[in-house]
Amino acid sequence: QVQPVESGGGSVQAGGSLRLSCTAPGFASYRCGMEWYRQAAGKQREWLSSISPDGSTNYAQSVKGRFTISEDKAEDTVYLQMRSLKPEDTAMYSCQTRREPLHGSSFLCKNAWGQGTQVTVSS
Repeated sequence: QVQPVESGGGSVQAGGSLRLSCTAPGFASYRCGMEWYRQAAGKQREWLSSISPDGSTNYAQSVKGRFTISEDKAEDTVYLQMRSLKPEDTAMYSCQTRREPLHGSSFLCKNAWGQGTQVTVSS
């Protein structure tokens, strides 16, 4: 199974930026999709963004225009560039592999979570 590992979290002041990384060996060669989620303390997990094997992207309305998902297939890494951060963006951010049969994804892409990386935005 393709197993992602997140990094890049930290503490930042409101208005600042962070770039999160999700590295998953096999991500490119097995043609996986990838999704970013976050979960704030006491709240439900929230889907943020996704990228498909063909490079197409989608965003939740709450982050559209502030967050950008991208990939480096040579590095088997998906990034989440976050700008204009707000205190309400404080959460544990996680990535999950996604199998996309229409794009020829391997079964090895299915639903693997990373351990998460904490983002804290202070006002």
